[in-house]
Amino acid sequence: MLRIHFTADDLIRLRFAEAPDPLAETILSLPLLQTERPDHRPSSAGLSGWRERTRRALRPEMRLLLDLAPAGLGEYIPEAFTHAATPTLADSLDHTWSLPTGQWSADWRATRLLRPGAPRWIHELHHGDRAWAALVRRQLRSYHALAVAPYWAQLLAVAQAERTQRAMTTVDAGVEGLLRTLHPEISWAAGVLTVPCAKDTDLELRGRGLLLVPTFFCSRPLVLVDNAEPERPFVLRYPLAHSLIDCATVVTAGTTAAGEGLTALLGTTRARTLDAARSPAGTAELARRTGTSAATASHHASVLRAAGLLTTRREGPGVRHALTPLGRALLHGGPPSGSIE
Repeated sequence: MLRIHFTADDLIRLRFAEAPDPLAETILSLPLLQTERPDHRPSSAGLSGWRERTRRALRPEMRLLLDLAPAGLGEYIPEAFTHAATPTLADSLDHTWSLPTGQWSADWRATRLLRPGAPRWIHELHHGDRAWAALVRRQLRSYHALAVAPYWAQLLAVAQAERTQRAMTTVDAGVEGLLRTLHPEISWAAGVLTVPCAKDTDLELRGRGLLLVPTFFCSRPLVLVDNAEPERPFVLRYPLAHSLIDCATVVTAGTTAAGEGLTALLGTTRARTLDAARSPAGTAELARRTGTSAATASHHASVLRAAGLLTTRREGPGVRHALTPLGRALLHGGPPSGSIE
């Protein structure tokens, strides 16, 4: 286990990422693509449909990426490809190739130690070979367009709902309450955050801060501690699917008609409730529009509100439910206004 020790100042410096990073999602999806026997976590067992579709469409020239990020919990994925937190794949690729030489060298030392049989071309990539760098960048763009981009609007909507939910948890229970409920495999006690890790070790933040990043294509929490930029915070990526919805519903939503995708994402009654709020309505009106009882409509409105998809305001003796920008974006199958395209 990895034990991350917080001081009071470290808790103040805790931050939550605005959105997943396109390059990290692309890289982290590669091991899941190769997993033949899912480990029964939602982010692996629930992706059989996505895996089959992506494998069928995978072109031969993209297969070198499978060696860059192989399957298996004991395998090592170069951290250089998972450090960025930018709005676009192009920006993340630029960030990766602008990392200091020390970062690439550290990644190569880890790769050589943990993957002694890694192909020679990965050594060349880490040591600045321009031809390999250009080839990998090109294939990452192609693979991203195939495996990640078709689902990005849904993934982003879910991640933003997660961010809203975490903000509400922090308001209600404080930062420590947030850390206690972050993920089933992460625990918080007496100023120490414990995260699964291949080695038993302790990490002192020493004022660096910690950036929490909900990550879709990730089966277990992942801490990035080998960072060559000392002014940047440490990064903790945790599986998004465990904290909001099963990830299979997101990739289903990305491949079906809008109405079918929304039903797969939220469930039939909850999807109808969200759709019924296209025009603001009270609880009784939502119940009438969805053919449910007032108690059922109120329950589903509460869940949608907690996910950041609805707002509820009191009007006289009753309440009025309305879509948030995030809820409207999810309903229409696109990102909220002003968010990542």
